[in-house]
Amino acid sequence: MASRSPRRIAFVSCNETPWGGSEELWSRAALALVGEGITVRVAKPRIDPSAPAIKALREAGVKLVDLARIWPLPDRIRDLAAWFARPALIGWQLLRLTLFLWRFRPGLIVLSQGGSWDGFYMHFVLKRFSVPYALICQKASDHYWPPDHLRPTVCDFIEGASHVFFVSEHNRRLLEQQVGAALASASVVRNPYLVDREAPLPWPGETGTTRLACVGRLFPMEKGQDILLRVLADPKWRERDVEVSFFGAGPCRDGLQGMARHLGCDKAHFRGHVADVREIWASHHALVLPSRAEGLPLVLVEAMMAGRVAIVSTAGGSAEVVADGRTAFLMQGFDEAGLDAAMERAWAVRDRWRGIGEAAAAAIRDSVPPDPAAELAATLRSLADTQSVSRTGAR
Repeated sequence: MASRSPRRIAFVSCNETPWGGSEELWSRAALALVGEGITVRVAKPRIDPSAPAIKALREAGVKLVDLARIWPLPDRIRDLAAWFARPALIGWQLLRLTLFLWRFRPGLIVLSQGGSWDGFYMHFVLKRFSVPYALICQKASDHYWPPDHLRPTVCDFIEGASHVFFVSEHNRRLLEQQVGAALASASVVRNPYLVDREAPLPWPGETGTTRLACVGRLFPMEKGQDILLRVLADPKWRERDVEVSFFGAGPCRDGLQGMARHLGCDKAHFRGHVADVREIWASHHALVLPSRAEGLPLVLVEAMMAGRVAIVSTAGGSAEVVADGRTAFLMQGFDEAGLDAAMERAWAVRDRWRGIGEAAAAAIRDSVPPDPAAELAATLRSLADTQSVSRTGAR
C-alpha cells in the first residue's frame, strides 16, 4: 500500500449534477497541479465524460472515479432508483469514496461543495483517514441552515478542515454565523471566468430594442427567474421596447416557460444553454439576475468583464464587486418591488449604459485575479506541504 505524500492530492466533488459552474474552480486547479508534477485523482458522483473539463483531466492522465456508478446498472435506472432509495445511494457513494481514498492515500483531500456544508455526509469517511482536508464553499444562503439534529456533525465537519475556501466574504460571514464559530483558517478565492480579460467586448448594435439577458441555471428557488417574470408582466414593462432572454438549462425550464405563458410575458424568450458566453454579450446590453442565493455569480463577473451593465440582487458577494449606480444596479430585497426599482433606475439612465459598462469592466479587473484557479492551486500546494511537515514533526 502506498504511503501518504504531499505530492498526491485528491479532489472530491459532492455535486450530483453531471457538471456545473461550481466545478470549474477545482477542476482547473487540479489541472494546474498536474502541470507541476503533482499526482491528482478525482472522485465525484455522475461524471459527465463529455464535459470539457473532464476531457481535459483525462487527457492529462488524471484518473477519475464516479462515486454514483453502480455497475452494471445503466445510468438512467440508477438515477430512477435514487428517487426511491436515497439513503442506499449515499451509502454506496461513501463506500466508493472510502475505497478511492484507501487506494490513493493522498496527502491532502480537497472537497468541493455547491453550497457551504452540503458535503457534510462525507465527513463520516474523512474523519476515518488521518489526512488533512480543505473545503471549497461555492454558495451560502440564509434559507439553508443546518438543522439541530445535524448541527454537531456539520460543525465538526467545518471546523475540522485544515482550510476553508469561500468565493465571497458574505458567504464566509454567514457560515461562521450558522456554525456559531470563527474559522481560524479561511480565505476568499474567486471562480475562473470564460471571457477575455484583455478588453471588453464591443458594444452591441443599437436597434431600438433594449436586450437584457438572465443567465443561470433554471432553478427559481435560487436564481429567482420567477421574480423577473412577474416584473415583466407589469403593464409598464410590457409597453417598453425591451426583451429578456433566459439562457441556461435546469430542472424548472418547463415550469418557467409555463409561467411566462400564463402571465403573458411575450417579451421573455428561453434560449437554452450557450457554450460560449461571449455569444450572449455580443448581442445583449445588460444582465439581470434576481438571485435568492449565490456565492459570487460567475455570470456577473463575466458580464462586467464584457463591459455590460448588471442589474443584480445582493445575494452572496455581488455587492462586494460592484458600486451601485456606477458599475451596476443592486436590488434591495428579494422580491418584485426590489427588482422593479433597480430595473427602473437602470432604465432611466440607459443612454449611459455604455459608459457604465466600461466602468464595470475596469472595476472587475481590479477585483478578480487573472487566473483564480492557479492561485487556488498554489495555496493547495503550500497547504499540502505544510501539513506534511506538521505530520513529520509530530512523529
